[in-house]
Amino acid sequence: MDKALIFDVQGFSVHDGPGSRTLIFLAGCPLRCAWCSNPEGLELKQKVMFVGKKCKRSKYECARCVDACPHGAISVDDAEKEAPVILDHDVCDSCRTFECTKACYAEAIKLSGTWMTVDEVKDVVLRDRKYWSDGGGVTFSGGEALMQHEFVRTVAKWCREQRIHTAIETTAFADRSVFMDTMQHIDFAFIDVKHMDSDRHLEKTGVCNETILGNISALAQSDWPGRLILRMPVIRGYNDGDENIRALADFMNGLGLYEVNILPFHRLGDSKYKQLGKSYEYSEETPTSEDKLEHIQDLFIEQGIACYVAEEVLY
Repeated sequence: MDKALIFDVQGFSVHDGPGSRTLIFLAGCPLRCAWCSNPEGLELKQKVMFVGKKCKRSKYECARCVDACPHGAISVDDAEKEAPVILDHDVCDSCRTFECTKACYAEAIKLSGTWMTVDEVKDVVLRDRKYWSDGGGVTFSGGEALMQHEFVRTVAKWCREQRIHTAIETTAFADRSVFMDTMQHIDFAFIDVKHMDSDRHLEKTGVCNETILGNISALAQSDWPGRLILRMPVIRGYNDGDENIRALADFMNGLGLYEVNILPFHRLGDSKYKQLGKSYEYSEETPTSEDKLEHIQDLFIEQGIACYVAEEVLY
């Protein structure tokens, strides 16, 4: 694959692997986690997003986007002062020209996702490399990076040739051959485990967990020399119970895995759902309490598992 759809590139990331890193977000994900903070990266397609607070309609009576749209998907309601422009996102999803994003000088209507070539990504990495600290590198994230595994494998292989450290943040929901082949070019991995019960996993992510747990087991039992840390987003009333925590600890102990990173819930993706014209199931949810995080950490430690909370990972 010569090109990949990338919806964000962040330089100088310090929470996604050792050192200062270039973080590449690849579009497309087979899961549909109800709490997902990157909804713009779920589909392997470019998405039109509307940021109401940037819109200049109320101030200047601008209608450039309305005039530019060839599909009649944009209308105006001046009674809505905060977001007077209305997008029919169902129509926008089928658009391929995105004329509205080109017409909006205020960038209130923007396009999420850019098709980038391997060489273009290499250029970004080489540019950033000058400013990495010792131990920096490239991290592939998403979405789910394995949805575009051929591209990831090509870039990761090149990184290895350049002596650039590679990391991945993944759900591990992929064919075994795809997963294991890609991991041969990866030095460090965060793999998410949303829930140990397959039915409960299906309930909130849209997929069962057998493929994920199977891939984790295969990697742990292989001769892969990299470092693996399992990750669990803490979702109140879903996966934060003692039974699930102990089940994950037992699974890890059975494989000789000893590091887990628990991530407190946050609503940082809330605004993105609004920009995409979607509802967010967790819009009223509160952040995970410190007491709950400490309790979960204690449960893992009791089982001999090193548990890092949020960004407190020891690299």
